Amino acid sequence: MTALIRTHYKFSPSLMNDESALSEELLRGEWLVTNGLGGYSSSTVLGIVTRKYHALLVAALPPPFGRTILLNHLLEEVVIGDKSYPLSCEEKREGELNLEALRYLRAFYLEDGLPVWQYEVEGVLLEKRIFMVYRENTVYISYKILSGAERVTLKLHPAIHFRPHEAPVQLPLEETYTITAMGEFYEIKGGNFPPLQMTIFGAHGSFILSGKYINNIFLRIESNRGYEAVGELWTSGHFQIDLKKGAEVGLLASSEPWHKIQALTYKSAKKAELERRYQLLNVAPPRAKEGMGSELVLAADQFIITPESRERDIVRAHAGGNDIRTVIAGYHWFTDWGRDTMISLEGLTLCTGRAQEARWILKTFADYVQEGLIPNMFPEGRHEGLYHTADASLWFFHAVGRYVATTGDRLTLKEILPTLNSIIAAHVHGTRFGIGMDPKDGLIKQGAEGYQLTWMDAKVGDWVVTPRRGKVVEINALWYNALKLMEEWMLFEKEIEPCHCFSSLAEQVYTSFNERFWIKDKGYLFDVIDGEQGDDSAFRPNQLFALSLPYPVLEESRWRSVVELCQEKLLTPLGLRTLSMDHPDFRTKYSGDLRSRDAAYHQGTVWAWLIGPYIDAWLRVHPGEVKAARALLERFSKHLSEAGIGSISEIFDAVEPYTPRGCMAQAWSVAEVLRCWLKTAE
Repeated sequence: MTALIRTHYKFSPSLMNDESALSEELLRGEWLVTNGLGGYSSSTVLGIVTRKYHALLVAALPPPFGRTILLNHLLEEVVIGDKSYPLSCEEKREGELNLEALRYLRAFYLEDGLPVWQYEVEGVLLEKRIFMVYRENTVYISYKILSGAERVTLKLHPAIHFRPHEAPVQLPLEETYTITAMGEFYEIKGGNFPPLQMTIFGAHGSFILSGKYINNIFLRIESNRGYEAVGELWTSGHFQIDLKKGAEVGLLASSEPWHKIQALTYKSAKKAELERRYQLLNVAPPRAKEGMGSELVLAADQFIITPESRERDIVRAHAGGNDIRTVIAGYHWFTDWGRDTMISLEGLTLCTGRAQEARWILKTFADYVQEGLIPNMFPEGRHEGLYHTADASLWFFHAVGRYVATTGDRLTLKEILPTLNSIIAAHVHGTRFGIGMDPKDGLIKQGAEGYQLTWMDAKVGDWVVTPRRGKVVEINALWYNALKLMEEWMLFEKEIEPCHCFSSLAEQVYTSFNERFWIKDKGYLFDVIDGEQGDDSAFRPNQLFALSLPYPVLEESRWRSVVELCQEKLLTPLGLRTLSMDHPDFRTKYSGDLRSRDAAYHQGTVWAWLIGPYIDAWLRVHPGEVKAARALLERFSKHLSEAGIGSISEIFDAVEPYTPRGCMAQAWSVAEVLRCWLKTAE
């Protein structure tokens, strides 16, 4: 098959003669391969692990395990003649980088979203590739001679430390790891974890036992983030493989039982994964089949998963002829979050031709509704969700609205309408966490001590950084949008009386919102009214939702002022700041330990996903100026070749050079940039 998309990671020419500076650049670039279950394989371009989440096999396992690291690292050597050359680098203690392998690295790029390395050793050009089997916890690492010698010898040392992927790296190794050989199949067991299965494919190989500990592995990003950063690994020995020119050979690692692993050969597994990726591009809209759009279609696929650990939910879905889908909010540490899922749904599914999966996501979350709320998030390794969110349920209406508008699927809408009605009723009468409608003005108030209920949800210990308790601007914009959608849907269903009910309530909300939130002398909206400290006039991007949603709650005469002030105070090339620079709580950088980072998380830090509502609002004020709106997305094209290669980071520093921070791949960042990329295509 011919590759359709190639994302290059360019080594800066100015650094090619500066080994130290080049290594720093290559350590900032990260790659990610996922398996449609939430499991993944990920590390740096250079191959040095810098996060506790970096590993070649992170298996998505049922509770109580959750995502679990089974294969941490692979120490690679190529033997030519009687001399051995390392292809992998490592960092022991801070600053002690072994960079011998750096001199052999010639290229790194993504081909159809999958990572490829090229190394040149003594005139031999080698290629390495990594992919995972879809919906299986299986990873393939392959090697091939492209030119030069007819054969070389590979030595692969698997290094392990079985642990939950979010567990501290200094967590002690299991007292005993045992390795069992069954012909050419090898199994490593440790503690109560499922075993790691390994075998060589494409050639015969031998395994040489030589167990040893690898001490003082230093993880620089963990150190920078204020966490424990020194751990150890164990290797049981190494595989030795005869690599012949033109052949693809390598290591398979898996947590699956052998009968499932053997269902596919390497060639059939690779062919199936490439065909799956080609199909993703085939069903995408024409404007998303090339350029940045096509790269984002493949990036979007990483977040849509089947949570197979939720067996009861799967049974319920299958009984109704459906399947279960959800969205991983970001890699590496996020699970699926209700808010992120609903905001991301249009970009990840409807903009990529995956409407059926959008339907399954909506049906899945409709089943999760409790007391008018959808889950805020599902903790790692648990069946049940947590419901402490004031806006996720209102974003649910928006997601349903976009789905119905795109597909015209009224049957699914009719199935979900009773649940949507129950959500409105719960908000009118009041539900958990102080969430409920104030009957005096129809606006939604929210807030409970110790909880962070809006999307600005940073919390350190007992400190809620931005509590925003009271009547919040975007929640009431979403509330009005939900009421207007219900009015529209009920009118279509010829439910006249409920339609009038939603209409009159929406009118009350519209009037109250414009009377209460507008700051006349400043030309923008309060972020919170009736709060613990009164009304909060901090200038934040949340006010954009008052005019960016399908049913804008803000009077049209006020739109231009809000957009122009957001452009002046918040807009950057990579999204919007979360707070204006003139506010005393503004922070320029997201760095340091957890407390320092969370103090900046929503206090200036740029969020990529906010470019979506900004462009929606901007086009409302400047209809038809699509070319100018498209220009706001151009910087993201360059970003696809930095940080998380082929994806879009969660956040960026609030000032130049807008350093990428947080998750290296974030669902709503990808979703909103892709959605707006298609929206602004001419």
